[in-house]
Amino acid sequence: MIPAVLREEPQFRLLFTGQLLSLVGDRMMLVALPFAVLESGGGTGAVGLVVAAELAPFVVFSLIGGAISDRSDRRRILIGSDLGRLLVQATGAALLLAGAATPAMLAGLVLVYGTADAFFQPAFTGLLPQTISDPVQLQPANAVRGLSFSAAAIAGPALAGVLVATAGAGGAFLFDAGSFAVSVLFLLRLRPRVVAAEQDEHPSILASVRQGWREVVSRPWLRSGLVAMSAYHALVLPAVFVLGPVYVSHRLGGPGAWATVVVAFGLGSIVGDLLLLRIRPHRALRTAAVGLVFASMQAAVYGASVGLALTCALQFLAGIGVTAFFTLWEVSLQEHIPSDALSRVSSWDYLSSSALMPVGIALAGPIAVALGTRATLFGMSALGVASAVAFLGVRSVRALPRGAEPPRPLDVEEVEALAERGAATGVRGPDF
Repeated sequence: MIPAVLREEPQFRLLFTGQLLSLVGDRMMLVALPFAVLESGGGTGAVGLVVAAELAPFVVFSLIGGAISDRSDRRRILIGSDLGRLLVQATGAALLLAGAATPAMLAGLVLVYGTADAFFQPAFTGLLPQTISDPVQLQPANAVRGLSFSAAAIAGPALAGVLVATAGAGGAFLFDAGSFAVSVLFLLRLRPRVVAAEQDEHPSILASVRQGWREVVSRPWLRSGLVAMSAYHALVLPAVFVLGPVYVSHRLGGPGAWATVVVAFGLGSIVGDLLLLRIRPHRALRTAAVGLVFASMQAAVYGASVGLALTCALQFLAGIGVTAFFTLWEVSLQEHIPSDALSRVSSWDYLSSSALMPVGIALAGPIAVALGTRATLFGMSALGVASAVAFLGVRSVRALPRGAEPPRPLDVEEVEALAERGAATGVRGPDF
């Protein structure tokens, strides 16, 4: 069954449909890029440098991207970003298919790609609410978006494996270029709501960034959320990317066991997104914080001496927690941050997520060697859970209301009272 938000919000439907294939391409490149470096003559060290070259511009340009997005047409920024990434991926495909690519060339291309991506993400976060006519549909829209992430996380790597095996990494690059072309076609048709800025005169880029920071520091729930998110990315996610695959494979039966655990987590994420399509928590941010507590237990689950079935069950629950946190966090931002500051605030959000994660990934291995993998995994979760509990302990996090409450159905007594009042005043009561 098609979710109501896709049926009732035509502009969001255009945005969502255009991005769906692009998300598959993004997840596909996580697999294809390392193989592209290897095909071009690079080794393991070159793979790390090229991947870092893609992440570095995001740290540098995300705040600028947020400032520009709040003072410009966000739709045009998305189109420009997609066109830039289309050209990058098409060039990479041509070089790889012709056998002319080198690791240095690929690093240069992904630098451009990462820069375009740094502008895309804050602009997209700010644009999504402009495609929604009913504020109550914000949560379902973000849940559908999260569902597409979960599905792409499964479909993208699988498709990448097929393309790399049959056409080489160049074929995967070519597919990704095509996905950006599809996105541009849908964005050209998009007609989002126009949101008037609070002021006509635009300050400098630096002043805009500072204004975005003031929006952050003026809200305790937002400040504490960024700290908790940084802790999750720096402490817990390295277990997923570095230690988890090795430890689980060694203890539970090889790569197949790790793949089973990953699928269980993905299924949990999908179930969580489906639940959020139907359930509207009265306190969205409080529910998000509880979800982050469960999400932060991921590392400890990997280190626990339990069988494969129980590991998968616990990771299934962690998947629900992860998607609940990120979806309801995005909803809280969209409901409580002024639209003309939303991209700038989200750029601080993205920066806090991405800045410390490479540090955590780099340190996870040496710490595990010094302290032992199991102890490191438990330590990662202990620190992550402590940060999430501290986030939940902030009063404004627990008390933050919803931005737009749906109308409550009237009971029989209320209907009769309205009818009597209408009869007395000559005003019609509700029709049924």
